[in-house]
Order: sequence, then structure tokens, then C-alpha cells
Amino acid sequence: MRYLTEPTHSHDTLAKTGILLINLGTPDAPTPQAVRAYLKEFLSDPRVVEIPRAIWWLILNGIILNTRPKKSAAKYATIWLPEGSPLRVHTEQQTALLRSALSQRTQAPLVIEYAMRYGNPSIPSVLRKLKEQNCQRILVVPLYPQYAASATATVNDIVFSEMQQMRNTPALRTIKHFHDHPGYIKALANNISDYWTQHGRPEKLLLSFHGLPQFTLDKGDPYHCECLKTGRLLTQALGLDETQFGISFQSRFGKAEWLKPYTTATLKAWGAQKVKRVDVVCPGFVADCLETLEEIAMEGREDFQHAGGGEYRYIPCLNQRADWIHALTDLVMDNLHGWLIESDATESEQGRLRALALGAKR
Repeated sequence: MRYLTEPTHSHDTLAKTGILLINLGTPDAPTPQAVRAYLKEFLSDPRVVEIPRAIWWLILNGIILNTRPKKSAAKYATIWLPEGSPLRVHTEQQTALLRSALSQRTQAPLVIEYAMRYGNPSIPSVLRKLKEQNCQRILVVPLYPQYAASATATVNDIVFSEMQQMRNTPALRTIKHFHDHPGYIKALANNISDYWTQHGRPEKLLLSFHGLPQFTLDKGDPYHCECLKTGRLLTQALGLDETQFGISFQSRFGKAEWLKPYTTATLKAWGAQKVKRVDVVCPGFVADCLETLEEIAMEGREDFQHAGGGEYRYIPCLNQRADWIHALTDLVMDNLHGWLIESDATESEQGRLRALALGAKR
């Protein structure tokens, strides 16, 4: 194996700790060409689509990539911001806010960056950027509250794959999930409560999580259980009884059975029951994206009201809320335990002096 070229090393270079936030990804532009490139990378991941590779290659390249990009690009165009993709904009802002919050919690030299699992900035490019800044330790923070092999694990796949190409690998830690983290649950509850204070309360609240094929649960993926736990803790914090809320799963793809109940079916059923008002929130996303802003906020409204339902409201994701940034800061600090006991600046200076005393070159 040929290893990547290591950054130039100097004994007086300050050792740093890197923190890498990772979200799912986004196309670079709301165009068929950009969406096609994004979908090809995303749907080629064997953890995302567990179909025999030869069969899936024919389906993906022969059908999906020739039909879906144009439709998806039109959907992206309806939510695109002047600054770019909502997911990327929110993730950039969360990263900046986390950087500021951590600077108030520790004097240790930290480098906080973000990457996308699919699309740009890519995980390999940002890991190399951290290496170039002499990050001797890196904490990887997938921004998926609930663990799924098709989300969190695929982040780990590419992180460790990149590490295999490094001669001098940094110490590495990864966060598996935070579906029941008290700060995350509190931020979710506050977000909903604040919305209700401003807009009044609905007849029903729907918690819509991203869907996965049923077989993932059957084979041992904990995602379904973690979604239900998040839902239980959140509705308890809101003081709701079982008649006031529902939990469902969105984004079904293909004809196979997925985790139930489906969001679309639930909204149509509630519409047929003439529910006067439904509020929908997506606790599995910490930043608004195509799935929340288009699928839920737009398509969900159409499903509910076309079936006979009344008022429909979508409650935005946590995005840049101060309580969410506080929870994220707590989560990061908890997982840096033991790395920041001694000032990295002092440790680096001591190491430099020892090396020089032994005859090392500056």
C-alpha cells in the first residue's frame, strides 16, 4: 500500500485536537447534473442499499440515475437558499456556534470542522485538513441522533478507510448515538413548546423519523428501538398522552416493507378522521434538509389536507437553537474526557524542549 504523504513535522508545532461534525450530504447545486453525482455516490454505498451488487448496479445505472435526478433537482430547487443547500448552511452555522461555545469551555487548542458523508466537503478532504493542522487526536461526531448501519456506520467506514492510508494516524474516537441524551431531548421539547407558545397547540403531534427497510430491524439494527425511545422521552417531557401524538417513518423507497407506520399513511388516516390540526416534527434530523422542508412540510401537507384534514404545520428542526448548541457542546466535552486534562499547549512545549535537548532539529 502507498501511504499519503505526511505533513511536514516540526517539534515546535502545537499538537491539537480535531472535532469533526458529519452530516449526510447534499448536492452542490439544485441541478440534474449535481443531483445525479450526489445520488450516484449515496446509492452506491452497500450499507445504504443492501441488494446484490450486480443487480443493484443495473437498476441504479440503468433506471434510477436516468430518471430520478431531474425530479429530485426540481424538489431541491423549491428549498434552496441564496447561500446554498439548507443542510449545508445549517451545518456550517452549527459548526461555527460549536467552535465559539467550546472556546468558552476549554483553553485546549481545538480545530472544529464539518464534512458530508456524501458530497462536499468530503470526509477524506477534511480529515487531511485536520492532519495538516497537526491534530493528533480526532473526535468524529456523526450528526445522527439514532444509530443506523446505513448512517452512522457508513461514516465510520469511510473514516477508518481514510486512516488506512495514513502512515501516522491520529488517536480516534467516534460517537455512536445521542438518541437519549438529556440535552438533546430537552432541546427538542423546548423547540416544540416554543412553537406552541407562538402558534397554539395542535390536536395531534406526529414525530416522523427517517424510514429504513424492515429487514434492518430483523437483522439487529437498533435504529427502530432508538427512535421509539427518543419518541417516548420527548412526549414524556411534553406531558402528552398516547391519544395526542403518533410516531411514524418517512421516505419509503421501493416496494419492500419498511418500518411502520408510514408517515404518509398516518397523515392520510388522520386527514380522513377530520383531525382539525396536525403538527409534524422530525426528531431524527438536527438540521433542516430536503426530507424535512419538502417531503414533510410540503408533501405531508398535501397528503393530510387532500384526505380531509384541517390545519397542518411543520415544526422546524433544531438548527441553530442555543439549547441544541449547548447540548452538542456537552456531548462533545463528554467524549473528549481524558484528552483535555493537561493543556495541549503545555504538553507540546514540553515535548519540543525534550526533543531539542536530545539533539532534534527545529
